[in-house]
Amino acid sequence: MYEVIFNTHDVVLLMTAYQCILFALLLLTIKREHYSRNVFLAFFLLQQAAIPLDILISFGAEFRHIAIDWSPNLFYVFGFGYWLEGPLLLWYTRSLIYKEYRLKLTDLMYLLPFILYVGYQLLFYYSLDVSDKKTIQEQYDLALAPEVMNYVTLFREAFRVALGVICLIEIKRYTQHIRTNFSDIDKIDLTWLRILVIGFLVIRFWAVLVAAMIILSISFGITTDFETMGLLGNYTTFLLVSVLIFFGLGHSSVFEGLEQKPASEPEPVKDEQEPELQKDKIKPEMIEQIRKYMEKEKPYLTPALTLEKLAGQLKMQPRLLSNIINRHFDCNFFEFINSYRVEEAKRMLADSAHADKTMLDIMLDVGFNSKATFNTLFKKKAGMTPSEYRKTVQPVAS
Repeated sequence: MYEVIFNTHDVVLLMTAYQCILFALLLLTIKREHYSRNVFLAFFLLQQAAIPLDILISFGAEFRHIAIDWSPNLFYVFGFGYWLEGPLLLWYTRSLIYKEYRLKLTDLMYLLPFILYVGYQLLFYYSLDVSDKKTIQEQYDLALAPEVMNYVTLFREAFRVALGVICLIEIKRYTQHIRTNFSDIDKIDLTWLRILVIGFLVIRFWAVLVAAMIILSISFGITTDFETMGLLGNYTTFLLVSVLIFFGLGHSSVFEGLEQKPASEPEPVKDEQEPELQKDKIKPEMIEQIRKYMEKEKPYLTPALTLEKLAGQLKMQPRLLSNIINRHFDCNFFEFINSYRVEEAKRMLADSAHADKTMLDIMLDVGFNSKATFNTLFKKKAGMTPSEYRKTVQPVAS
């Protein structure tokens, strides 16, 4: 007779690990574009593969006993992955939104909990004899384990949640940043990154709840079904990993990154000086210079126009130009440039000389690259779609 080693729950854990390892190898061996950010994602996936293996070894119904016979050193080694998830996800997020991102010394501080945990295990577990390790694992009982480890687990899950929140803050801040520096943001797609961060953040909130329920059950005698909740978390992780891999393979834009010159944090949009001092620095001739240049030279017709490029054409500092646009024109750079594009489109739609041009031709002529963005901004500015506007301003041919 054959001995059953894995049940359904164990198979889900193995499939999760298998998918993560396979996708990680794909990133490291096949996808050569943006290799540095692929390395961050690959190591994040390998860490994700370590977590289900740790769960399988520690709590697998049958495999735990087999792991003890194979080698008691298998225990805890995959558990190091828990402490690496947050830092790797944060570094991958930054590598995707900041061009040529490189780790700095301050980034390594996120590894401190990992280093402390590794040191603890080396000192109190891996330094023991093999026989002692086997005895510990054979007699292990979650209810009888040191209570302090349950609180360490709670801290571990909270740490992962905290770094996930930092990832969301980075994404939100950069979303604001690109609207202040770019006139065309259609190619800058953060959808995949948001799904990745929010998906794992939800799962880690769930893990915090499970860790808290373990403490309530074991330390305070409050009955909780933390085992079922833990299994549900495993299944959810498997589904999320499957969706993310499919989404990542089907949407190559996630590997294109964002065009951002600084390799570190984006500069704040607002000057550090008081608003009143900023207003004093804005001279009327500067405002007139910008206005005349926009009307005469029409730089907005260039789709890839950025704040830095326009500032160079005006012979101004980018920070000063951004300040003038924000303070005087009461909008960000994205809104400022595209308002001119909409006005140019309105002029062309009303001109009978352009009657033979399609809406797509006009959209491209005025500097838009996306039909959706063109229609949305035009309707916001004119109160109607471009097609409706053309019908109202051009006479119907008899």
